[in-house]
Amino acid sequence: MGTKLPNAFGLYDMHGNVSEWCEDWYHSSYSAAPADGSAWVSPTASRRVFRGGNRADYARRCRSANRDHITPTSRSSYCGLRVAAVQ
Repeated sequence: MGTKLPNAFGLYDMHGNVSEWCEDWYHSSYSAAPADGSAWVSPTASRRVFRGGNRADYARRCRSANRDHITPTSRSSYCGLRVAAVQ
């Protein structure tokens, strides 16, 4: 961990073995999304966003901009989360 240089946000090692759960509810487009970059938590939906690729994905999906959705009750060894501290 921390063996590569940080990205523009100061975060290290953004690609790993699991796709990452996000706080955002999934919407099919970005129409009406928050303009300030905050999580899209209202209105709620039936699926949450998860990003990035995982060990079972094709290389083209293994990037932080890759976006998919899954129900909050789903469980998978391919989907995890990232814990980040704010100073």
